[in-house]
Amino acid sequence: MVCMGVRQTTTRHRGKARAALAVAALLLVPGVLAAAPPPQPPPQLTAAEVDAAVGKLDGIVRDGMERTGVPGVSVAVVYKDRVVYLKGFGVRHEGRSARIDPDTVFELASLSKPLASTVVAGAVGEGDEKIGWDDPVAAHLPGFALKDPWVTRNVTVADLFAHRSGLPDHAGDLLEDLGYDRRYILNHLRYEPLAPFRASYAYTNYGPTAAGQAVADAEGTTWEKLSEDTLYKPAGMDSTSSLFADYEAAKNRADLHVKAPDGTWRAQFVRDADAQAPAGGASSSARDMSRWLRLQLANGKLDGEQIIPAEQLERTHLPAIVSNPPQAPAGRTGFYGLGWNVGYDDLGRLRLSHSGAFALGANTNVTMLPAEQLGIVVLTNGKPLGLPDAIAESFFDTAEHGKATADWLDLIGKVYAQQEQAGISPTDYSTPPADAAAARPDAAYTGTYANSFYGPLTVSASGGALTMRLGPKPTTFRLTHYDGDTFSFRTVGENAVGLSGVTFHGDRDGKATRVTVEAFDETGLGTFTRE
Repeated sequence: MVCMGVRQTTTRHRGKARAALAVAALLLVPGVLAAAPPPQPPPQLTAAEVDAAVGKLDGIVRDGMERTGVPGVSVAVVYKDRVVYLKGFGVRHEGRSARIDPDTVFELASLSKPLASTVVAGAVGEGDEKIGWDDPVAAHLPGFALKDPWVTRNVTVADLFAHRSGLPDHAGDLLEDLGYDRRYILNHLRYEPLAPFRASYAYTNYGPTAAGQAVADAEGTTWEKLSEDTLYKPAGMDSTSSLFADYEAAKNRADLHVKAPDGTWRAQFVRDADAQAPAGGASSSARDMSRWLRLQLANGKLDGEQIIPAEQLERTHLPAIVSNPPQAPAGRTGFYGLGWNVGYDDLGRLRLSHSGAFALGANTNVTMLPAEQLGIVVLTNGKPLGLPDAIAESFFDTAEHGKATADWLDLIGKVYAQQEQAGISPTDYSTPPADAAAARPDAAYTGTYANSFYGPLTVSASGGALTMRLGPKPTTFRLTHYDGDTFSFRTVGENAVGLSGVTFHGDRDGKATRVTVEAFDETGLGTFTRE
């Protein structure tokens, strides 16, 4: 596995992100941070063992779909530079007849990150490259800065791809939920508090996005075109794109699905991830991803042509930061490379993996054992429940042991569920206290409040109801009284946490002077001051 970073805080929902790396702690195998890869052992798996595991994949997938209800799945397996399994299951849109097949296009979510690091490996290895892995991003990305000037001058493309810049977990994601674009978000990362540079790990989307954008700017192009010209076209990945409009225009497209309270699955949301395209905005099919798997397992070569320089690609596979320290003396250590989760098993075999998760309805996984020249990619069109990770783990277990050694779907599903619950506010805003204090008159709250990070917030009263508006659109939220100067509102977007609190503070001439939005305040940036 796995995608994203473990969250250390609980006031804002990043359930799928936390779950992804929490599962990584279970699945990533022991390793030692190294400047060069350890020699790989001879292959341990036989062709017969791999064939037997491939033969059981239909059952593994169908069992997982039956247990979760996820509408659609597409799977590719590559072994010794051959695609040995390529199949689709289920439907593209619940309630409609169109079936998933190997060419169905899925949103990849954070599986975009190892794709992006492959693109950068190609761009920095051209020989006349204008930017390298170890070049400072600020020198190539206008307007980019972090809170510490020294870190701003020194943070590199590699630092941001490895999540070791010091930015907090998922920095910038809430700005995207409000509708801000890539440039605005990258230019406002400077307000985020920083942890120790290159000594701490926190998973972000806008760190790799800043790095990818810097590479594209240095090359005088867009990220979307750089990806197309460097990887997708040369590798024959004709259905792959880093532009949401291409996914949306695809006739053979898997729509996103979430599970309704009554247990049914619905295609309810649209997720345009263009703002974070290098980190989460790619879309692709299982057939295309099988070509990328072949390229990865063949050191950048595909069909006899060196698409990506081997040395630059290999660097993406090296541990760059400890992502999960062992929890016990004999525990497993999790590492992150450049767009990859990296580990080594008891036999010293390199294990590379990454997951993708959109709470609005997508879940993906890629897992590879390069020493065995074996890899699997699993794409699904359902809310993250751990199904792709479980399919991948069950497949490798079956290849090595003849059967799954654990109920991976149960194990991984519980991690996702626990972490999702951890992101919900400890206050139940749906039920005001019996002794709730009355609110002040609406005029005490109405007005515009300034915030350097989130922009202005305007509170208005109309028809006996208070609303707040913020973001470039702007987005309007209804405020419901909870207790005294505290109201609630329903969060929206990829990082929605249900109901969250809005508390007004201070008094000047009968008006509140400040307002704190709980869901936006995880890193202390959620207070707005009356203008």
